Amino acid sequence: MFFAALLTAAVAVSASPVERQAKTAVLSLKHVSNVTSIKNIVSKGQARMTAFNGPHAVGASPDASGPVTNEDVSYVAPVSIGGKTWDLIVDTGSSNTWCGAQSSCEKTSTGKSTGGTVCIHGALQMDPNTDLTAADKVTFGGLSVSSQSIGAASTSSGFTSVDGIIGFGPVDLTEGTVSSANTVPTFMDNLYSQGSISTEVLGVSFSPESGSDTDDANGELTLGGTDSSKYSGSITYHPTLTSGSASEYWGLSIASFTYGSTTLASSATGIVDTGTTLIYIPTTAYNKFLSAAGGKTDSSSGLALFTTKPTSNFIIKVGTISYTLTPAQYLVPSAQYSYYGLTSGKYYAWINDGGSSGVNTIIGQKFLENYYSVFDTTNSRIGFATGA
Repeated sequence: MFFAALLTAAVAVSASPVERQAKTAVLSLKHVSNVTSIKNIVSKGQARMTAFNGPHAVGASPDASGPVTNEDVSYVAPVSIGGKTWDLIVDTGSSNTWCGAQSSCEKTSTGKSTGGTVCIHGALQMDPNTDLTAADKVTFGGLSVSSQSIGAASTSSGFTSVDGIIGFGPVDLTEGTVSSANTVPTFMDNLYSQGSISTEVLGVSFSPESGSDTDDANGELTLGGTDSSKYSGSITYHPTLTSGSASEYWGLSIASFTYGSTTLASSATGIVDTGTTLIYIPTTAYNKFLSAAGGKTDSSSGLALFTTKPTSNFIIKVGTISYTLTPAQYLVPSAQYSYYGLTSGKYYAWINDGGSSGVNTIIGQKFLENYYSVFDTTNSRIGFATGA
């Protein structure tokens, strides 16, 4: 299983880890055969929110980069396990790594059964059934771990055209998931401990889809540093949380949410999660957003719906830094309406209702497509910069 983070209380700091030129690789586009429905995508995000608020489970060298594909609802990385390549969702909201969602993920000739079982549910959208664990050679972005703990799923739910998950969340999230260990080191943990990377930092570059495309190869992960070609200006870092529900994940203290001149919320705590498609904000803030922008929740799609196009910016303020999304960035592109079954002549937002208690804010993919993000375990902080 994999992991990569720790968490503390939020004040912005301007500084950056050593930046080196990333080594990139080209990835062919991957066709997504079925997204099921936009309403299911919204519901999956809300299900993750429920899982974040529940029990998690029962039971150096230069940096390197590798490509990830935007499947419009999730980013997928080609990860080699025992010499076979699997398409795994890039997930900072969970910390176990496993395969077998589409076909059997059995121990290879280079792998070794650990004799343990793994039980994962909730944030991974994986049924809490007993599955086997193995230690095998795992490679991504040109870097390898010779004996990485892997879960082999016997059953899973909510996955389409992907094989599983590579988890980049905090290692503590693996506690109790594997019968033969308290916690298990993540891929990033192992790269760092074996000296393959000099700092435990994950740089994430996502980009919006182009036009009606729904599966561009337009993302990149940088292991052990950041890639300055993927952002403009400087990276601003914010300490991760040390208390509260969100502190178990990549959690941040949020100063405010704003729509135009309307303050939607004056404080919140939330999770930065590459594995969630939409942006979820507290219920009171979401209702104020609908009121200020003249919208309602669409019963058919589950999205925020507007008959008149919103014209104001949506702003997430962290510390003293305001991160702005324009209408063009937070509204669903009309070129993708037919793909999602949406009604022409109306407008839909990627901003949704996160609930009224516990973890109720997720800064998901549709924010991260516009801002370069850095998950820095070594210094317990998260960084953002404007995407290049």
